[in-house]
Amino acid sequence: MITKEDIERINMLSKKAREQELSDEEKVEQQALRRKYIEYIKSQVKVQLDSIEYVEDKHDCNSGCSCGHDHKHGHDHHHHHHHKHGKN
Repeated sequence: MITKEDIERINMLSKKAREQELSDEEKVEQQALRRKYIEYIKSQVKVQLDSIEYVEDKHDCNSGCSCGHDHKHGHDHHHHHHHKHGKN
């Protein structure tokens, strides 16, 4: 979890780095905070993507839906569903 204080500290260190050289301790802290921030963002993106995947897994487009997805109904099942078939 990234806190408001973490974000403020990242911004303060970034601003200070533009104005003057950071100390070694500040550089280490800045890198650690940036890694923490990136991990937080990645986890949020993963949550969103997992949520989208779940919705699509549960979505039944074969019942004449009006979901707005650009997919064909009826004859062209190979376009929407990916099944492995044996050799012809």
